[in-house]
Amino acid sequence: MRDVVLWAASLVRQFPELADELAPGRTAPAGSAARAPHPGRDELIRAERREALLLEQRHGLAVPGHGAAPIRLHVSDAIRDITDGVVELEEAVCARLGLPRPRRAGVVERLRRVVGLLDEIAGHPVLARHVRDEIRRMARRCARTLGEAETVVRVSGRCPWCDSVSLRAFPDRRAVLCVNPACVCTDEACGCQDDPAYRHLWAEEEWAELADASGARTEEIEAAMDDTKETSQ
Repeated sequence: MRDVVLWAASLVRQFPELADELAPGRTAPAGSAARAPHPGRDELIRAERREALLLEQRHGLAVPGHGAAPIRLHVSDAIRDITDGVVELEEAVCARLGLPRPRRAGVVERLRRVVGLLDEIAGHPVLARHVRDEIRRMARRCARTLGEAETVVRVSGRCPWCDSVSLRAFPDRRAVLCVNPACVCTDEACGCQDDPAYRHLWAEEEWAELADASGARTEEIEAAMDDTKETSQ
């Protein structure tokens, strides 16, 4: 559930930025000659305006300064996928927990409502894994669409579980992970037990314990969280 909170926070922060990426700037370089209109330009503009209106009506996202600027369809697709995914996820959670169908709301509000139900979700292991996997998938797609690579910073010491020098700090999530694919801890509730894509995670309140067990220093971990340079895993 801690991982769900971290991924959800990332998605809440980044999803609104997709609206800014829908339409690229149209400003031409100074002194450049205007190009002749494309033969199908008028129809393309009409189609793009319909797309912008649909996005605003269905997802509550207005394209900033949209006029004749082309819409980035891969961004539009990501918005639709994430919006539909969050709606379906919240409805599935409410259905499984026996709650009324959730009220209509935007992506950010729906995510916050799902996070508010994590204590109840934790009592249903299959549902909990589904929530974790879906929010992680959508957060990663959002980040990829924005062209953002997650910062990774090396941390000294050895993983307490696999004894590998594979500890990495992820400042965006304020967490330390073991990136060794073969690492599996002894906590039966941890995602690394049944999900090859999952990595054991130490949240901020566990850094001191991790430092004692791994040979790293708490100060080093805290400093790594402020590092803005991406390093190799």
